[in-house]
Amino acid sequence: MRSTRVPAASRRGRRTVLAATGLVAALALTATACDGSAEEAASDRAQAAASQAADGVDSVDGKIQIPADIADKLKEHGIDVDKWANGGWRDWDKDKWLSAAEDFVNPVMEGLWKPDRMQSAKEADKTVTTQDASVGQGVSDPEPAPVEATAEKTPYHDNAAPVGKVFFDSPDGPAVCSGTVIKDVNHPGTSNLVWTAGHCVHAGGSGGWYRNIVFVPAYNDLGEAAAQLSDADATEIAPYGNWWADWVSTSNEWIQGGSETGGAGAAYDYAVLHVEPEQGTKSLEETVGAALDVDFSAPSAAESGKMGAWGYPAAPPYNGLKMFKCIDRPGRLSLGTTLPTMYRIGCTMTGGSSGGGWFRVVDGETRLVSNTSIGPEDNTWLAGPQLGPKAEAMYQNMSRTYGGR
Repeated sequence: MRSTRVPAASRRGRRTVLAATGLVAALALTATACDGSAEEAASDRAQAAASQAADGVDSVDGKIQIPADIADKLKEHGIDVDKWANGGWRDWDKDKWLSAAEDFVNPVMEGLWKPDRMQSAKEADKTVTTQDASVGQGVSDPEPAPVEATAEKTPYHDNAAPVGKVFFDSPDGPAVCSGTVIKDVNHPGTSNLVWTAGHCVHAGGSGGWYRNIVFVPAYNDLGEAAAQLSDADATEIAPYGNWWADWVSTSNEWIQGGSETGGAGAAYDYAVLHVEPEQGTKSLEETVGAALDVDFSAPSAAESGKMGAWGYPAAPPYNGLKMFKCIDRPGRLSLGTTLPTMYRIGCTMTGGSSGGGWFRVVDGETRLVSNTSIGPEDNTWLAGPQLGPKAEAMYQNMSRTYGGR
């Protein structure tokens, strides 16, 4: 529903973290690093980030180095590799905006996502109109009452470690969404997978893959105000460092049918990133110290119980610097008689919360069950897709094909 662009219009980015203690206790997710404390892990990442900042962009003679396999892929599409590395990625000409599932490229550019550039990112919203939301009302439940978003406790690495921001570049400028560290069933304990929304990685039917996609877990760990962040160190901005997506998968339905207001692709608006650290060698799960299972059972709204949505809302009255959450019992939203119904909860989070996880407690464990996709112009509710067999197949393919990297 919402993502956030860096120097462009604002939208929403959302994130969610739940605790096994239950939704009734306001879903809080804590984590301890697998190899030492969360503080130690954060310190290690911060030192790496500081080293990276000092070194600047990974280059030789001032040129960004693009891995050979990615360089070959660019050449296949008639793109000059040297020009791409020197800023050619800013060319969003239709012929150079790669859109097919197999065309994703995202070479690491160390030092690109500096704190000030992150703060300037704007949300990339998917706001539906009243007319859009009224389609298929025969299977939609009444619009929920707004639920006021509440701020997550700080430090985030103690209360919502798996949640973070997804930064990317779009034709409108740098943008931001939210994402969640998820478990990799085929690589237990060493996951490098992040769940987010499809519209946070691909423009849908009218465009292609976004560029320079990075995940930052526990962004702005202490929830500092903008004025305080000017003096913040790397540990506070990105306690676990920056993680670049080296591969991304989203649904064919989103790639073909996604639109500015969600469109027919909204019911399939989900994506999985496989990431690698900008600095370091440990996996994302080992570094953060936690990851969540994904619930692909697609429970009906009536059977699901309460759900919680977490995110970094960026449009007024929020500014994208702090993490918020909403907890509500979902209803159904239908955007068409041939499309799966979506979950809908009351929530006042604004743009920038897109892609943020929705969680519920199953057998005492917190699991990701959806993600923020669309919402109305008055920011009174959020809707997210059901995660069924198609979502699970996408996840399994990502895990089997890229998880072991």
